[in-house]
Amino acid sequence: MATSTSTANLATYADCVTSLRSSLKFLDSSVQTLDNGVSDFPRLVKVLKSVRHYELIPQPTLAAAEASLRDDIGPYIALLLARADSQIERQERRIETLKARAELQQGRLARSDDGAADAHRHKRSRQHGGGERRLTPEEKLRARAVRQRKEALRYGVERLELEVLQKERELRKRLEG
Repeated sequence: MATSTSTANLATYADCVTSLRSSLKFLDSSVQTLDNGVSDFPRLVKVLKSVRHYELIPQPTLAAAEASLRDDIGPYIALLLARADSQIERQERRIETLKARAELQQGRLARSDDGAADAHRHKRSRQHGGGERRLTPEEKLRARAVRQRKEALRYGVERLELEVLQKERELRKRLEG
């Protein structure tokens, strides 16, 4: 009986040793898996570590820097604003001049249309009346030149009148502003 109990104990011990070895293999496999998983941690810590630098500047130093920047940039900003204002005024004057020219041209077109209609009526009345004498080609050329000169003078007077109006507008704007 003593041998049978020692054989039974031996079998039990053998089972325990086998179970312990199996457990050690699992434990070794787990350690190796964990080691593979955390082997890159030192590098990741360095990569992911954020370094923040804060420098505190006293309020008077900050105010002095702002004032210095304002002093450096201020004149240039004022200059640019003045240039922009002058350009705007120049463009407004140009718009007014173009409007005046357009009005003048419309007036000239309306007069030339009226003049053409008057000339057509005059020509028809001369043809039907028959009492007037015929002009020589030389006289026709002179009459045409006189009409052109008259139209040019009328145009010049209108242009000068519009320029006077424009100058009056500009003067009023200067006095108001």
